[in-house]
Amino acid sequence: MACCSDTYYRIMHTFKHVENKISIMTFVSARIGYRYSKTKISSSFIALINFFSVLGLCLGVAALIIVLSVMNGLEDQLKQRILGVVPHIVITQPMLKPIINQLKPELQDSILTTMPFIERQALVQSAQDLSGVSLQGVVPETMQQYSSLNDHFVFNDLTVLVPKQYNVVIGYALARKLNVQVGDNMRLILPSSSRFTPLGRVPTQRNVKVAGIFNLQSVEDSQTIFMHIDDVHRLARIKYNVSQPQTSDSTRWFISEPFAYAQLSAELNALSITHSTWRERQGPLFDAVKMEKNMMSLMLLLVIAVAAFNIISALVMVVIEKTPDIAILRTQGLTAWQIMQIFMFNGLFNGVKGAGAGVILGVILVYSLNPLLLLLDVPLALSGDGQPVPVLLQWHNVVWIMVVSLLLCVLATLPPAIKALRLQPAQSLKYE
Repeated sequence: MACCSDTYYRIMHTFKHVENKISIMTFVSARIGYRYSKTKISSSFIALINFFSVLGLCLGVAALIIVLSVMNGLEDQLKQRILGVVPHIVITQPMLKPIINQLKPELQDSILTTMPFIERQALVQSAQDLSGVSLQGVVPETMQQYSSLNDHFVFNDLTVLVPKQYNVVIGYALARKLNVQVGDNMRLILPSSSRFTPLGRVPTQRNVKVAGIFNLQSVEDSQTIFMHIDDVHRLARIKYNVSQPQTSDSTRWFISEPFAYAQLSAELNALSITHSTWRERQGPLFDAVKMEKNMMSLMLLLVIAVAAFNIISALVMVVIEKTPDIAILRTQGLTAWQIMQIFMFNGLFNGVKGAGAGVILGVILVYSLNPLLLLLDVPLALSGDGQPVPVLLQWHNVVWIMVVSLLLCVLATLPPAIKALRLQPAQSLKYE
């Protein structure tokens, strides 16, 4: 037993000795690589090339952060202005039984509330023009609480929608097209609802009053008008009892995260519930924004890749310049792998400098983008009313940009490091 213990002790001692030696040699390699990366620009042409490769990496990282922040801001604006108003999910059949109770508990928690809902295609006519719109019958109190429509009113708000008064709220773009303002009357025509007259079947028509104007700065401004649900049911000649919401021909669901509609939709399909989602209306718009975001990211990643691989040329020249040093280090006991580590650390330090400076520059420019555009008088606003460029910095994007940049830099160090690994000390010192 004593012999075994002694053997074990010697093995562990040897292992720790080897481990400490490896750690020390790795530190030595990192230290030498760091010194090579600190060469002054004025003292070496190689250092100048190295500086520009680091600068290119910095600018590429900063540009990618700025572009992603602007695209994220645009997507967030669309989400607030469009998905905050359009129906997330509409059950297009009478709710004869409690559908929500049949869903999974986690899906039930994602539903904020439900609201009786009716939607009809209609025509609105003023003295100036005629336009086709989507007429939505809503419960004003619910819309105020669970939609963002009230945050974008130019005149009045949803409280003006009072039953039996036939008030409507319309978008700013539609108001300009029809040349109407708050207090003006319009003719509302419902082609899907008609009545018999001595002249034959005539679509339902009624004079309505413009009681409010909203400005979402989206397509909804020219395509959608809102009216109290009781009034729309009367115009559509549908029996509806306000005390029994299930008597409405459809139900609107407000969910906490509109982008998470897919799970709810799949569950409703499994239950054979007829429904529609916001994706059917606005999906192409968000797909276009996402595709543009991905393409811009890809192009700027290629810029970062080019900047990172410019490090190859700088490191190759460093290897050539430091050939005698490499030979001396090999004769002093450094292994080929440790020589290789020197140049890998050199490239990694350059990557850290370039990517780190790019992250700092990008974050500063993101937070000061609109003041800079205002100072430089650059017309990049979304509209002529002074709206700023939407920016939304997401730190997980910054992290993956940093990680990808460093990974590309490490990959770029491999060819020069392999070249340094293959150098023979005798051949390197032959002509010294």
